[in-house]
Amino acid sequence: MEKGGVNILARVGLDSMPADSERSQGVYPERSDPEENAFDRWTRGAVGGALLRLRPFRARLAALAKAAGEEAEAVAMLEDAELITQTRIKSRLAMVNGDLAPALARVREAAARSLGLRPFDSQLMGAAALMAGKLAEMQTGEGKTLTAALAACVAAASGAPVHVVTVNDYLASRDAGEMGPLFEFLGLSVGIIVSGMGLDARRAAYAGDITYCTNKELVFDYLKDRVAAGGRASRAQIRVRALLGAEHQAGMLLRGLHFAIVDEADSIMIDEARTPLILAEKGPTSGDPKMYRQALDLARELSPGEHYEMSPARRELHLTENGREELYRRATALGGTWHAAKAREQLVSQALRALLLFHRDQHYLVSQARKVEIIDEYTGRVLEGRSWEQGLHQLIEAKENCMLSEHNRTLARITYQRFFRRYLRLSGMTGTAKEVAGELHAVYGLEVVAIPPNRPCVRVRERDRCLPDAAMKWRAVADTAARLRERNLPVLIGTRSLEASEALAAVLQQMALPHRVLNARQDAGEADIVARAGQPGTITVATNMAGRGTDIRLGEGVAAAGGLHVILTEFHDSPRIDRQLIGRCARQGDPGRTLAIVACDDALFREHGGWRYRLLARTCGHAIPPPLLTLLRRHCQRAAEHIHGRERRDTLKQDRDLDNLLAFAGNQI
Repeated sequence: MEKGGVNILARVGLDSMPADSERSQGVYPERSDPEENAFDRWTRGAVGGALLRLRPFRARLAALAKAAGEEAEAVAMLEDAELITQTRIKSRLAMVNGDLAPALARVREAAARSLGLRPFDSQLMGAAALMAGKLAEMQTGEGKTLTAALAACVAAASGAPVHVVTVNDYLASRDAGEMGPLFEFLGLSVGIIVSGMGLDARRAAYAGDITYCTNKELVFDYLKDRVAAGGRASRAQIRVRALLGAEHQAGMLLRGLHFAIVDEADSIMIDEARTPLILAEKGPTSGDPKMYRQALDLARELSPGEHYEMSPARRELHLTENGREELYRRATALGGTWHAAKAREQLVSQALRALLLFHRDQHYLVSQARKVEIIDEYTGRVLEGRSWEQGLHQLIEAKENCMLSEHNRTLARITYQRFFRRYLRLSGMTGTAKEVAGELHAVYGLEVVAIPPNRPCVRVRERDRCLPDAAMKWRAVADTAARLRERNLPVLIGTRSLEASEALAAVLQQMALPHRVLNARQDAGEADIVARAGQPGTITVATNMAGRGTDIRLGEGVAAAGGLHVILTEFHDSPRIDRQLIGRCARQGDPGRTLAIVACDDALFREHGGWRYRLLARTCGHAIPPPLLTLLRRHCQRAAEHIHGRERRDTLKQDRDLDNLLAFAGNQI
């Protein structure tokens, strides 16, 4: 029965499990891939953005928080044992009758007793949205870690295994550790999955009521299960496996895809969804170093426009007919593999990409051990153990005079889109989702719900500045940081690449300004660097802030002086990434200011500005005034996001096509 408009679960049908026809035929519970046509996807995408603006559901969330508050006095009188028992009972009832208020009221009291933290109403609203299978957009600093824990407790106490998915090992370990006393108080077991764990340790972690893990580790463990099970089974195979029972199930890592709470959901489900995840094993050889050097030499002799056409914005490159003929004339004398047209054209095309589209200290770095390591362009972190396909990684290693790594043999692959849609219940959190609400709804069926902040935001956004070139930009940024430091204010400067962060650091060093740098080279100490960024007079240079997680707490006297100041030095392809940096200041009602100091020759403008950029650069003398700069930024970001969106659609289509092709052999993942 609904009380006060707080029956959240029943309204969205979450109290019922998927029908048998919607479940996949596999070795453990998961949802089957939806069969959709283009009209279905267009319809959901068209309405997805509008769903963010609808307020009735938020009103029900507010009513739920109020109803939970009305029970606070009675719940506070319970003994610990009785509180634990009632939490489990009310959580199970919530999954039946949809009334979450009693369960959340008791979990709130449990958090107060075990953590010394009493969740705000906004956090209860966020937890209820997660339980209802929504994506909760909560501003930076609103306590998403505790919000996820509240929802995880209710779901786990009702008997559903829960996966809390985040973007890196540090956050998975930190969040599980910080929320551990709450889980322990309620008698819920917790597992943590981080890189480097053995299979037995992983299996034990997934056996817990709640498992904290990273998106990549989770997907790769899922693929390992699929490979071990021989792909998705036929009906006859499932009958055989049912007869084998526990003996067969014992080899699986996961218990199924029951309920997921995805933190930094836009980063995982949108930004990282442009490329599939591939489970591979090392091959017997790293290839012929001489052949890779020859490919690079041939690529350097080809001319743009005449022999190949390239689009840096789309990261696309292909040979022209003249290029193929020139390659034939130059390569056939080399013998061996170079006699095969398809092989030589593919190899030289990859060599051109290695030379022209992948740049050191932007897309990858070369470690002290002379290894090429890929940099995540959205988080600025090194992607441990990842490599590019089809010889591209070896060509970049040859370009950098590094030892060639072994080729990988693909065992299984899947996109994030297809993986997360297999959860029986899916939810998410992020601080930046409104720009991609349509795609989140079209692809994942996730409706975005904006949760109001606990305290009003008092952030001040200063007018953007545009300088003629990068050198003048770095000088202006350093001068601004110096002035703020003289006022004893902390400054956080966001850069887009490792190369840019080190260029700015060099200018700060020349001006004798003490500073700390956070990029892919200093990844290990990121929590300490970010945590100290709010101390008086501190200058911190950071390459992207997505998924950094650690709060920037203001030092003594900083709030009274004006709070943390954030300087954005280059606009990203997506305004969401810019908002992630901006959101680092003025958290929880604190004061703070942000401004953008960019250059006319920044990559976003050059690659996506088109004729508008060239016209403004000529007429404004490379010093674009703020109103026109805003218009140019919006145009460029829309163009970039359109390209990235198309790449994600193409990736999903290719994955579906491959899955359908493999279905004939019974090996689909």
